[in-house]
Amino acid sequence: MNNLHTKLNEYSSKCDEMLLSQYLKNILAEAMSEISEISANGLIINENMVLVDVREPEEFASGYIDAPNILTIPRGKLEFMAIDKIAKVYGQDIKIVTYCLKGTRGILAGLQLKKIGFTNVVNLQGGILGWLESGKSIKSYLGELQLKL
Repeated sequence: MNNLHTKLNEYSSKCDEMLLSQYLKNILAEAMSEISEISANGLIINENMVLVDVREPEEFASGYIDAPNILTIPRGKLEFMAIDKIAKVYGQDIKIVTYCLKGTRGILAGLQLKKIGFTNVVNLQGGILGWLESGKSIKSYLGELQLKL
């Protein structure tokens, strides 16, 4: 009987994991259908936009995309900080470009920003890695960094 109980618990855990995986896939699919992506080469940085780096602070410290208006708001704090850091300073209609390391957190952040009322949100395709792979540079406390291609 104990063995059966263990097997049922293991099966239940696997079902939960599959269900969660499906929920995540659904959320990502929604984000990809709702949020446009822009390539590194298509992104022209200017003062009429805000770059929102949604990586964790230690990731931001390793290097960031230089822009006149750049914010670091970790993905887990986005909904709580967006009003004060973005809407009150720049308004809800400013162009916002989200990015993370590879793109997934960025596109999820873009979806959340859209859901709370921001109207002009895009995600940097491929994240900061895509940026670097396109030959562009990032800044850090070490100075300007670029991949050797």
